[in-house]
Amino acid sequence: MTAPPTLPKSRQQLILAVLMLCSLLIWLDNTVLSTALETLADPVHGLGADPGQLQWATGSYTLAFATLMFTAGALGDRFGHRTVFSGGLVIFAGSSLWAAYASGAGELIAARAAMGVGSALITPANLAILMWTFTGPARAAAVGVFSTSAGVGMASGPVLAGFLLDHFWWGSVFLLNVPVAALALVGLGVLVPNFRSPALRPLDPAGMLLSISGLVALAYGLIRAGQVAVWSRVDVWAPIACGLVLLAAFVLVELRVKVPGFDPRLLAQRAFGGGNAALGTLLFAVAAITFYNAFYLQGALGFSPMKAGVANVPTACGALAGAPLASRLVRRLSVRAVTVPAMTVAALTMGGYGLLGRRTPLVWIETLLSVQGLAVGMVIGPVTAALISNLPLEQAGAGSAVTNTVRQTGSVFGIAVGGTIMSIVYRRAIEPSLEGVPGPVQDQARVSAEQARHVATAVHRPTLARAADDAFIQAMHVGAGCIAVIALLGAAVLLISLPAVGKEKGPLPEPDREEARSSVRRAVT
Repeated sequence: MTAPPTLPKSRQQLILAVLMLCSLLIWLDNTVLSTALETLADPVHGLGADPGQLQWATGSYTLAFATLMFTAGALGDRFGHRTVFSGGLVIFAGSSLWAAYASGAGELIAARAAMGVGSALITPANLAILMWTFTGPARAAAVGVFSTSAGVGMASGPVLAGFLLDHFWWGSVFLLNVPVAALALVGLGVLVPNFRSPALRPLDPAGMLLSISGLVALAYGLIRAGQVAVWSRVDVWAPIACGLVLLAAFVLVELRVKVPGFDPRLLAQRAFGGGNAALGTLLFAVAAITFYNAFYLQGALGFSPMKAGVANVPTACGALAGAPLASRLVRRLSVRAVTVPAMTVAALTMGGYGLLGRRTPLVWIETLLSVQGLAVGMVIGPVTAALISNLPLEQAGAGSAVTNTVRQTGSVFGIAVGGTIMSIVYRRAIEPSLEGVPGPVQDQARVSAEQARHVATAVHRPTLARAADDAFIQAMHVGAGCIAVIALLGAAVLLISLPAVGKEKGPLPEPDREEARSSVRRAVT
């Protein structure tokens, strides 16, 4: 259908409430998993998941999200955004129920991938319905109100997850999604027309299949390297090589498609390609350091889930403050002058994890997290807005698809590479402490610090638990150094690719605050 006459204001407000509820649902889910990782690794209270399985529990969601999102928009144009939105909610709720009662790590990984499919269908339709419902000045106001749901989700998600984990079993963090999704489905059916575009975009099944298979193979090889610590094994290098070949084929196919879902030609433009490369490295770094942070607070420091959730709130608050601050600074300076220093500071804060230990005062940890969130928030919004605004109008949709895919892909590989570094260094660091320990205890202690603490308690070896904490801290220090270097490379790319001053005659458009906030979690989703 084409745009209907202006809907009554009361109905518009109710539609906005439904859309915000759905957005809040996605953001809550993106934040609660990081708080639950330590519990999921616990052999008694969780699933006894090893680091590789936890990497997949996080990465499978993001992989599905990254590779299906540019196809979901075309499905909405063809079948109606409400139809696609409703389907996404049903998938998301059903897979959340599946995840809540998963009997093992493999089942949880599959459920998380299905949740990623649901999120990929929800997200583009959510914004499309918003744009169809509101016009003129009311649209700008609605977008501003809508974007606050991301901030609420980021700030409240870890705290809510901590409360649930302190009082219920780990599956409660997923079960929470089901009644919220059911309420949203009722609101969609009663209030929202089935908007659809008169100009249908073609689907891209070949590109979707090649991108999914290539990213899955590459991520599998990288995560497998951390599990076996030997890169020369066939089950490590073969998936990596296969993934690279499939991704190369994906690029070639997209170059030959008349209307590609992911247009790689855009990346050949210096500012657009360099800016997206920098965003990808930043999201890579954020995802990896968030993965470390979950095990540091609850594992090495022994925080309860609730205390760890509260401890992470400064990151969200920093990101919320960073987006509007960067907007004001960009008007006076330039995107490069604001974002290059901000990304450098973000990289240094990630390297700052190399200075954290088991006796670091909480005030220093909170300061580090606040500055990190502020710096990340000051990069994502201005860079994303500048990249999209500099494209011709007819390429804006394709450019947005490229940017979203690159960001999510960066998160996937941040978790894969960061977790692999942690696993390899941990095993090497714990090895000297395993001399004289029975063989089965050694095998369990090598898996992860969480498993080592559990078995140390069972066999009454407190020194082994302390050795596991020390080994994890050492692994985190090494990983944080590598992550900081990668983020600094991203800052260098921004410095080279972005113009020294804006080419626009007027001020740059307001950065999308929801884009800025998405950097901090995810993970991750």
